[in-house]
Amino acid sequence: MKRTLILGGGFGGLAVAHTLRRLRPEDEIMLVDQTTHFMVGFRKTWKLLGMFDDEAGQRPLSDLAQFGIEVVNGWVSAIDPPARAVEVDGRRLEADVVVVALGARLATELVPGFDDYVLNLYDSQALSSTRQALQAFTGGRVGIGVFGLPYKCPPAPYEIALLTKDFFRKRGVDVELEVFTPQPMSLPILGDAGCNVIEGRLAENDITFLPKYKATAVAAGEVVFDNGHTKAYDLLLGVPPHRCPAVVVDSGLADSGGWVKVNPRTLETAFEGVYAIGDVVEILMANGQPLPKAGVFAEAEGQVAAQRIAATFAGQEPDAAFDGQGGCFLEVGDGVAMMVEGEFLAEPRPQVRLTPADASYFEQKRGFEVERLNRWFADVA
Repeated sequence: MKRTLILGGGFGGLAVAHTLRRLRPEDEIMLVDQTTHFMVGFRKTWKLLGMFDDEAGQRPLSDLAQFGIEVVNGWVSAIDPPARAVEVDGRRLEADVVVVALGARLATELVPGFDDYVLNLYDSQALSSTRQALQAFTGGRVGIGVFGLPYKCPPAPYEIALLTKDFFRKRGVDVELEVFTPQPMSLPILGDAGCNVIEGRLAENDITFLPKYKATAVAAGEVVFDNGHTKAYDLLLGVPPHRCPAVVVDSGLADSGGWVKVNPRTLETAFEGVYAIGDVVEILMANGQPLPKAGVFAEAEGQVAAQRIAATFAGQEPDAAFDGQGGCFLEVGDGVAMMVEGEFLAEPRPQVRLTPADASYFEQKRGFEVERLNRWFADVA
């Protein structure tokens, strides 16, 4: 019997655990996470704007026990890649294979004043207070900012802007809304044509788009940018910079300021028997830009890693490979959505497109969540 230790209970970690359980029913599978529940990332926006039941999209990780997956709730304080061992709250755990799926750290400290004056859109623990701030807002200037690159789910700030504008419109609250980003266009992976569609949709909803606006600091009611401009806001929501977790850097799996480098097709690290998947890794596309950080890619990477682990345990030559196909939803309001989808690892350049807005994509988005909750947690509700 072999033991696989999975660090992280998000899309990638769950995909590894379930795929490996199906392929290796006799093995020991341990999943470590500091939280007690799983929630699909895009539900944060729904919760923020009160669109659906707050608790409907959460499931306790302890439910994985029914599949024979042991869940260890605790903080990963050290990783020893050569020994394939980790320390969780002072307890040393060893395994035949370790899969690192710890995601990205929200590095709010990199922007002075962020913690004091910005409502963090990506902090699950802050959603309730941010929602209260939106509900209490009576009008004025609203800013939604991307404060650093890379960040999870690249379409999210534009989706949030459109849905937030609609949120205030339906309540009769008059707002001037701006979205700023350090990037030269909304979603560079789409090129000019796709970005024109997104930015046109923002303009149609009286949302000002500010490209090449890199925030360097935040003060009370004001954001300072590296282009010499300052902007005043009555309400400021932000996507913080993302960084590799310190415990991963300290382990030698990643350099300071960087991400875990893996074989882009196999998800293997430089250490034998250690894989890394999801937001914690950097995989470069053919255009030299990093693969977007998104749950759909973490899930696919987890499935590939599990298939390769199972084959290796069985004494076979692994042949599963990550192909970089996938997509993200972009809601535009009124039960309608688009998709950013394609072959992100295609050669000689990524082949990615933006679909027309349609209600069917919104239904697919809702189905995406339901299907995974059913599959991973045997949901019968």
